[in-house]
Amino acid sequence: MEISIVVPLYNEVESLPELHKWIISVMQKNNFTYEIIFVDDGSKDGSWDVVMELKSIDECVRGIKFQRNYGKSAALQKGFEAVKGEFVITMDADLQDSPEEIPEMVRMLKEDDLDMVSGWKKKRFDPLSKTIPTKLYNWTARKLTGIYLHDFNCGLKAYKSIVVKSVELYGDMHRYIPALAKFAGFSKIGEKVVQHQARKFGTTKFGLNRFVNGPLDLLSVVFIGKFGKKPMHFFGAIGTILFLIGFAFALYLGIDKIVSFFSDSLSPLIAQRTEFYIALTAMIIGSQFFLAGFIAELIGRNSSSRNVYLIETEV
Repeated sequence: MEISIVVPLYNEVESLPELHKWIISVMQKNNFTYEIIFVDDGSKDGSWDVVMELKSIDECVRGIKFQRNYGKSAALQKGFEAVKGEFVITMDADLQDSPEEIPEMVRMLKEDDLDMVSGWKKKRFDPLSKTIPTKLYNWTARKLTGIYLHDFNCGLKAYKSIVVKSVELYGDMHRYIPALAKFAGFSKIGEKVVQHQARKFGTTKFGLNRFVNGPLDLLSVVFIGKFGKKPMHFFGAIGTILFLIGFAFALYLGIDKIVSFFSDSLSPLIAQRTEFYIALTAMIIGSQFFLAGFIAELIGRNSSSRNVYLIETEV
């Protein structure tokens, strides 16, 4: 098995036959051995029936169907767990990603020895309500992750199998797989300008919540990537700094009180001074951050239910 193509889908009944035919044409033209894994994210429009029909005529088709809609990250995670190929391609089911890009992306993985290749939809056919926030997210992601890609959220990507087996997706983390790959130790990340097709059937499945979830997930990715294995380095550092600031104020108040006592000068009570409350607040918050670091170290990232999904059918 050389190439595994993972296609997450949600209510794409009209697109699937054409996409399947398009992928097969490219695979046969380039003499690739392949598998296509359709991950149905709880579709209600008969998409799974189409997947079953495609499987009946093509033994290279595999399918996974969720009991309900979990989201694209969940679909990709289960797809990654199922792949058997040396190289893994992800693409959307809405015909906006072109399978014609696959051969060159695979060549870049092989000959340029890249860990992953991310597509860049340089010329887009999306409305401004989608393209402007996307540009902002990409700029922010570049600054926070240090990965200089133009299009983090492009669904068309190529990976070496070891990369997808090493990352964990949940929430809406699919937007930042390059960052997850980098933090997992796969830093050879390339980019290829890819053709973006106008949507042929249906409408986009992503709502306004992506404008909130996207930045929050980016912060989560960056934090987990840098401090997931060492949370005390983050919480402990902040806690220590705050505690030292509070202790310095307290020490200053103590010394000032002693000096005023021996010099017989009048000074307000310590509890009546602003510095006292700054010192008290800083030491309490600093201690809480420090304890949070200890608790985070104990908990780690060992949630047993993070990637447990109800699968209705798997073929």
